[in-house]
Amino acid sequence: MSPSIKNTGFSRVATESPSEKSVANEPSTPSTSEKGDLYATSPGILYPVHSLKTFLFAVLASCTLLFWLLTACLPAIDGRSTENLPSTAVLVKGAEPLKAVPVKGAEPLKAVPVKDAKPLKADLAKAAEPLKAVLAKAAQPLKAVLVKDAEPAPAQAASPSGLLEVFQVYQPVLTPRGVTDETIAENGSSNTTAIAPIEVTGSCQALLMEHSFAFSYGLPFVGNYTPPECKFNRVTMNFTVTSRGRQFDRIALMYFGDTEVWRTSTAEPSATGIRWEYIKDMSHYLYFWNSPQTLIFDLGNLIDSTYTAPFNTTLTATFFMDQETDEPASLIIPISTRRGADKAASVFTLPADNATTTVSLPRNANRAVFSVSACGQMTEEFWWSNVLQSVVDTFGPDVGTLYGYSPFREVQVLIDGQLAGVHWPFPVIFTGGINPGLWRPIVGIDAFDLREHEIDITPWLPILSDGAEHSFEIRVVGIVDDGKSSGTLTQTVGSSWLVTGKIFLWLDEDPNSITAGEAPKVLLPEPTIELSHSVKQNSTGANETLTYNVNVKRSLSVSSVVTTQSGRFVSTWTQSLSVTNYGGLIDFGAMQLNNQTTTGNDASLGAGGTQYKSSYTYPLYANSTYSVQPSGNFTIEADLQQGLDLAVQGKSVFPTGLQPFARLPESASLVSSALSGTFLSTRLKGIAQYFGSPAAGVSRSSGRTSQEFSFTGTSLSEGTADSELYYRNVDAVNATVVRDYESLVRVEIGSYERPEDDVANAQMVKGVVSPKAALGRGFGEHKELLVQTNV
Repeated sequence: MSPSIKNTGFSRVATESPSEKSVANEPSTPSTSEKGDLYATSPGILYPVHSLKTFLFAVLASCTLLFWLLTACLPAIDGRSTENLPSTAVLVKGAEPLKAVPVKGAEPLKAVPVKDAKPLKADLAKAAEPLKAVLAKAAQPLKAVLVKDAEPAPAQAASPSGLLEVFQVYQPVLTPRGVTDETIAENGSSNTTAIAPIEVTGSCQALLMEHSFAFSYGLPFVGNYTPPECKFNRVTMNFTVTSRGRQFDRIALMYFGDTEVWRTSTAEPSATGIRWEYIKDMSHYLYFWNSPQTLIFDLGNLIDSTYTAPFNTTLTATFFMDQETDEPASLIIPISTRRGADKAASVFTLPADNATTTVSLPRNANRAVFSVSACGQMTEEFWWSNVLQSVVDTFGPDVGTLYGYSPFREVQVLIDGQLAGVHWPFPVIFTGGINPGLWRPIVGIDAFDLREHEIDITPWLPILSDGAEHSFEIRVVGIVDDGKSSGTLTQTVGSSWLVTGKIFLWLDEDPNSITAGEAPKVLLPEPTIELSHSVKQNSTGANETLTYNVNVKRSLSVSSVVTTQSGRFVSTWTQSLSVTNYGGLIDFGAMQLNNQTTTGNDASLGAGGTQYKSSYTYPLYANSTYSVQPSGNFTIEADLQQGLDLAVQGKSVFPTGLQPFARLPESASLVSSALSGTFLSTRLKGIAQYFGSPAAGVSRSSGRTSQEFSFTGTSLSEGTADSELYYRNVDAVNATVVRDYESLVRVEIGSYERPEDDVANAQMVKGVVSPKAALGRGFGEHKELLVQTNV
């Protein structure tokens, strides 16, 4: 059966993307010894198992077999390709698909009210029994059965460049060629096309960067940007990357001078190579685009005998005129280390740095919004899976200290030492996180475009407009507990959090006007923190199982009377948030489960009522297990479900996503007359298995990931979802898209399907060399922080 694709409703036109010169810059063909590290392996296995016990037993059996094949065959292979070796499989009687460990009272991907929360102790203890039996069996020598005359596994679909195309699922972006979307091609590869062409005159393009990040730690790309000749009020960026070899996922920050304007991360490459392309609307930064800038792009990377892959990048900007949109900010002020003049990155690293900047604002501002960008790295990459501080040494020195300060994190913004607003971060999972088999070719939610959070600080303008200097500080806090049921916020967390901020200002037309009013009234009740934990011992008295519950609620309100050139009004900023996290570690941390749901409501009220409103929910369910053999070989199994619901009404600092649909005949009138906001809802789920042999330099993974994504326009009344504007549902197995469906304004624009029998059994991956690098626990080292810091 051949792959099929159909397109209806809208025409597809290929967009201009950066040239793939970077492919030509790939490293030269590896030597024979290097090929042994990159290619020497044998085909893997994807098991159709239906219970946790049989699933783990089957995977461990295959790992033992695979290690035997590698140790026996690698000296003879000496770097030569093993594509013609026979496939292997393990016969698993009665095997069934993997199922998630049941969590009583906490359904995956659904918000769980605190009042209905139930501890996981009983369920985790129950889940531990079959797992212990499986691990006990794994300690004995395992045998496997070779399938006679097995055909070699078919290769995954290749892109025109011959590289695996990886992608993030997101809504279409408006470009000069039309409403532009990342979609699936007839050969199963990902590509970027214009699904609804429009006519735009006078557009132009600029090459911002063409650079290979190899040994680039502390060596960001630095270039000069000059505004183009054409007139423009909209700007989109295209970031295209290729990579081949072994490498961790890396974080990247882009600056104009001292101001961070974009944060992204890389996909983990493979021996055969990967490519990805991301298009981002950057029109909210017209303040920068309209004048010459120093562009600094910091993508820290290392190249050595183990990590061989550079990231070859091309960054372009496209400028064009379109229908007038919301007024862009008059001024943007960075809250950063301000090292742009030294051609260096300007990010704070917490808790090591004091993330404070002192600035003086113009006296005629009528609106001010603070945006904060923050993500955890190293021991804080999986902050949502951390344990209570009082139990970090539960499993003793043989297992090591667990990461602590609870699974709760709050990013705080302070003005002159007073709390002005908070950000409870979305748990971005990077492409090396938990299990690499989850993230090919579909990467995690927001992995290529880390979302910023906005806090309206207009109520503070009466004191910020006095012409004096004022301090702006960013903190990241966790919880320190008393070992019982109480805890308090602490400014000490693990290392490290990368944070920056910026202030978007809109100014009155009269430069001599002075904003005045009353000092803000801050209502800041103490957060409600409820904690519990339980430790279960085995027959020898050793701690074997740890369960814990964390429930936090927080609200705040900042209000003042503000007088500007346009008159007098009351400005109010409110936030209400809650989070629940139920977690457990079994068999001395070999298995971990976390079920977390974060919800929040932010609102800005001003002249005429609600100016901006945002409601969000972040459900996350993660279940992972690792096992290690005496040889150092290890396996990781993972079951993940994650979601994002985000409703935005009113004047957001960032593009709302409605702009492309204002140009479509099918939705233009609706957008202009009825829609005042958007609702983004997505759900991602996947299971994956990973085998690593650090000594042999071999690793393979298999997995299945699916994602459903919906982008809807909403009306002002109660944020009611009125019209679905874009929808996508995509499934991938072992780095190959097997199903994909897309619709635009409820009209199907493409569907693709290929038989799963044509998909390779497993894929070779490079990057993870220990459980700790992928999970944040177990043996090995966490990933290094390779972002240029304040020195």
